[in-house]
Amino acid sequence: MEINLHMIALLAGFFLDRLLGDPSWLPHPVIWFGRSISFFEKRLNRKAHLVFKGALVVFFLVCLVFVLAFVLVTTACQVSPYLGAVVEAIFIFYGLAGTTLIREGRAVFKRLEESLPLARVQLSRIVGRETSSLNRNQVCAATLETLAENLSDGVIAPLFWYAIAGIPGMMAYKMVNTLDSMIGYKNEQYLYFGRIAARLDDIANFVPARITAMLMALCNGNTRAFHFIFKFGRAHNSPNAGYPEAALAGILNVRFGGCHTYFGKPVEKPWIGYNNRNFIWKDLSVTVKTNRLTEFCMILFLLVMMYFNLIPAIDL
Repeated sequence: MEINLHMIALLAGFFLDRLLGDPSWLPHPVIWFGRSISFFEKRLNRKAHLVFKGALVVFFLVCLVFVLAFVLVTTACQVSPYLGAVVEAIFIFYGLAGTTLIREGRAVFKRLEESLPLARVQLSRIVGRETSSLNRNQVCAATLETLAENLSDGVIAPLFWYAIAGIPGMMAYKMVNTLDSMIGYKNEQYLYFGRIAARLDDIANFVPARITAMLMALCNGNTRAFHFIFKFGRAHNSPNAGYPEAALAGILNVRFGGCHTYFGKPVEKPWIGYNNRNFIWKDLSVTVKTNRLTEFCMILFLLVMMYFNLIPAIDL
């Protein structure tokens, strides 16, 4: 396929996400990913050798998705380069979650104007922590933290793996991320079975999380954000989540972190930032702008790389 068709496919996928997000009426690969994970988890997450069985599930599903995506895209390209571009654009659209992420974040803040209990329920759709006892400020903080962390997981990381290994790489990453979100928890049910899924997700997001943080700071021209990235990025319990959260804390001049409850158990997270102020609507507006600019910069960077034929993996 000609490189200009890859550029068109990337732009088309990007604009489709901006226009549609993840509409409920449209089938989504992640739903199928989730069903396949659930199928194996219910049958294998029992008795002995849980780490080994979990590793087999991860290896099988990630490889399966990579191979299926490779076959589908390659076949489409053999039929017609233009059909290949259409298929590529559709996969890119499915691989990006920027619009849906922003919609969910805005929905929490809108619910907060109506009532705190409604905002807590809305927030529970996008975070793993328990939300039933959060106060107004904690709901806002959790929403903004999620917007920052998932900017990496849902936008920059898929684009990064698209650049590394084309559509198969992007879809394989989405499977890795879905595995982590479903079984990568350190609780009694998934501590062993989901261990490899969690570790693989950490590896897959190691570089994208740092790229995300640097792009966030760069797009805002915020020196405090750069300072926070280097000071607080490694303070987080996660090897990756702390970097985009630190960047956003610097941009907004706020403090994230503290004690949160996961599966009935309190988890103390280190503080990121200094300014313990109340959150306001403007914080959401700045965060949305940051997410949009960061995604646009990543897309622009990939387009430039494609133009100069510096991403040969796209032709997988």
